[in-house]
Amino acid sequence: MTETISRPVPVPSTQTQPFWDGCAQEKLLLQQCTKCRALWHPPGPICPNCLSTEYEWTPASGNGTVYTYSIVHQAFRRVWEPLVPYVLAVIELAEGPRMISNVVEIPPEEVRVGMPVTVTFLPVSETISLPLFRPAVS
Repeated sequence: MTETISRPVPVPSTQTQPFWDGCAQEKLLLQQCTKCRALWHPPGPICPNCLSTEYEWTPASGNGTVYTYSIVHQAFRRVWEPLVPYVLAVIELAEGPRMISNVVEIPPEEVRVGMPVTVTFLPVSETISLPLFRPAVS
């Protein structure tokens, strides 16, 4: 990925550290319940399906579709100004969970609901890479 604009760096918690460790290795990880096998994102301490506290981290394919999106034309914080306009999207992963991210490597006006996308990772520090999404190659 060729983007050089800096972005804010997330601060992992104990709960989210495995997710960020996966991203640093260019792997998109989801939590999966060991009882009912449900997958979820964002990371949390219990299965949203059966309320079990037993889960494992499992790799996702990184493929998905744009579920909905907005083109941001006004930065509400100075740190985001260099990115405007940018696409803030809800991505429905092939495995089912949805996550919020940016759609990159495409003009914002060309993004569409239902568009196939694939994950790409943007390093923002020595230990953190952000999962962003770009159009999938057919």
